[in-house]
Amino acid sequence: MIFFYSNEHEPIHVHGKYDGFESKAEFLIVDGRITEIKIKPIKGYRPLKGAKLKDFEKFLEVYADQIVQKWIDYFVYHKNVEFEKINTRIK
Repeated sequence: MIFFYSNEHEPIHVHGKYDGFESKAEFLIVDGRITEIKIKPIKGYRPLKGAKLKDFEKFLEVYADQIVQKWIDYFVYHKNVEFEKINTRIK
């Protein structure tokens, strides 16, 4: 599951969670472009690892721009952001 909490803070980031493991990905944005994505552990949670960490990284590569846009829409423009279920496997 990939999500952000409704009471988030900067920097722009998203959480990846699976079976009790959780990590977050922070987006570094320069001049409106994502220049780096850093995966970090979350205090009190075991970090994603192995295949699940790779899945999270692949998802971020494909959906980074959409994630950042949803984050900005919700936290900056206070728009409603709909839950989006993605069922296709990313290769």
